[in-house]
Amino acid sequence: MAGYKDTPQEIDGMPQGVPYIICNEAAERFSFYGMKCVLTIFMVDYLHRMGDVFVAQGMSNAEATERYHTFTALVYFFPLLGALLSDTVLGKYRTILWLSVVYCAGHAALALMGTPPLTAAMWLVVGLWLISIGSGGIKPCVSAHVGDQFGSSNKHLLTKVYQWFYFSINFGSFISTLLTPWLLEHYGPHWAFGVPGVLMAVATVVFWMGRRVFIHIPPGGKGFLKETFSWTGISAVLKLSIIFAFVAVFWALFDQTGSSWVLQAKNLNRYWLGKEWLASQIQAVNPILVLILIPLFQFVLYPAIDKVFRLTPIRKIGLGLFIMAGGFAIVAVLQERIDAGALPSISWQFLAYAVLTASEVMVSITCLEFAYTQAPKTMKSVVMAVFLASVSLGNVFTAVVNSYIQTPVISSLATDLDLTSLKPGDLITSSKWNATFETDGDTPLIREIGLDQIADTDDDTILVFNNDGQLASIDTPAKVAFEAAAKIIETMFLADPATDNQKQLPTNHAGNAALVSVADSFGNPIRYQLQSRDSYQLISEGADRKDQTQWDLVLTGSVSRSESKMTYDLPDSEPYFNWLERKTIELKSGGDRSKVAEIEQEILDRRGGAETGFSRDFTVGGRTLLEGASYFWFWTKCILATALLFVPVGLLYKEKTYIQGEE
Repeated sequence: MAGYKDTPQEIDGMPQGVPYIICNEAAERFSFYGMKCVLTIFMVDYLHRMGDVFVAQGMSNAEATERYHTFTALVYFFPLLGALLSDTVLGKYRTILWLSVVYCAGHAALALMGTPPLTAAMWLVVGLWLISIGSGGIKPCVSAHVGDQFGSSNKHLLTKVYQWFYFSINFGSFISTLLTPWLLEHYGPHWAFGVPGVLMAVATVVFWMGRRVFIHIPPGGKGFLKETFSWTGISAVLKLSIIFAFVAVFWALFDQTGSSWVLQAKNLNRYWLGKEWLASQIQAVNPILVLILIPLFQFVLYPAIDKVFRLTPIRKIGLGLFIMAGGFAIVAVLQERIDAGALPSISWQFLAYAVLTASEVMVSITCLEFAYTQAPKTMKSVVMAVFLASVSLGNVFTAVVNSYIQTPVISSLATDLDLTSLKPGDLITSSKWNATFETDGDTPLIREIGLDQIADTDDDTILVFNNDGQLASIDTPAKVAFEAAAKIIETMFLADPATDNQKQLPTNHAGNAALVSVADSFGNPIRYQLQSRDSYQLISEGADRKDQTQWDLVLTGSVSRSESKMTYDLPDSEPYFNWLERKTIELKSGGDRSKVAEIEQEILDRRGGAETGFSRDFTVGGRTLLEGASYFWFWTKCILATALLFVPVGLLYKEKTYIQGEE
């Protein structure tokens, strides 16, 4: 580019452009991780409350996990687009600058959720797509742009600068992971997604300010295509792709710290350092551990291991894969305790984070530098994109698993359905269900005609809607038996002689023994499954008498104890309501001020009222087929098998290094 330097300076010290890149990266990572750390919790607990009508049930854990990892997969797929733009046409600087503007627009869309003309769900889709393109597109360019600032005389500083680069990533994510969940809890989604958007704008401005001191390596153009399709380019990409295919499984597990680990944290005792932490905030322990472990590994552990055997990048990656298996084994054991009804301390998940972060230092940082040094000089961004594509592939794997383990849920018939456009007798069909629209007086209904495809039989399911067109309840003849079974479980809980906060739901053995004579309307036994200290499920095989299908009948029950689970540092005379509670009051009251006090008291009772309360949610389908400890053990076995298979591959790999300015 005219007026800009295009060749690394022959200096021994750090290039002038590095501080701008590091500051830009810290602000950009604040924006990305700030948004991402609350995304799962937002989809489960907040998204369904962003409209004008109260909706009781939100997204399931499995569906939110699937969508979270689909978004993450897109973020790490679009580096291929950014790399192609950078290395063929625009160069790294202009690609980063222009796509940063797209990135800012994505944050703005998320901050606008709940405002016209789009629905909150549509704003979410638009925002996540724009962030995927912007964040993903600049990823390979930024990390390669760092390496471009160095020549042969100061290449020895590459390891040090990549450590600072990773430090900035984790510093930005640490601050945002503490702040953004707090903003979501107290000020709502607009602030929680808006503040990261402001930081992304700051990152863009800081990067633009460094334009005169950066080394602007010109795009490869035809040279890029020539080298890409040369034997050198093809062999470099193929060799690295083999390594990164194994690393993809690492990312399939690591990125679950923002999904399944957050959802697990909701069922832990989160009191630590004298306060109760939000489930999304627990992720902040990862970046702070990275900042501690990087110098520990660099100056203590790596030199010590090197005295025993030569510690190459490939060997670091292999060791890191084995360590990751240990991290997931810890959360699997922790989940076993939750499944048994215990309330373990969050400190056990901290231990798992320490092991996982050690794995991250050995795998992720090593791969970042390894991808740059092993890439031919005009292909730096493309090879970085290949590395980042391994993150995408890993998240696709996680999303596919979470999609596969969900059975269809009958309430999907009501998704985006305009009841005002329907007349009695109209057919409502989907890939899994067949139903008709009916009315009972002024009450709109949808009748799913069941497995036998005959109306008005025992396997029919009726979806009942309120006057606002929102799903109010799901009824079927089998529901009566489930309500009776739930009453038995609740009576057993209340009969526990312990204090209210220490009462226990029945164990699986005791619960199933109590329900041995209870069956659904099809003659199937109703099974009891304890899920956590305060929740359980009742399940039967339903109309088809087969387990794990869309016809399974499920009742999810939960307990609200009289003691408060969440405290607020405010006077008792002035009860405080967080954003979600305030929004619930607004939606349930419908603007009727006479109902506000009653709804406020309901919320206060759930926090810590005079009596224990119970809630039940009945549905057809919608089961998660791999959950609890079994889910975490599945991933532990996956990474352990991957680490074992990586050993012979790593032994056969031959490294070849390419540095800018070096022949």
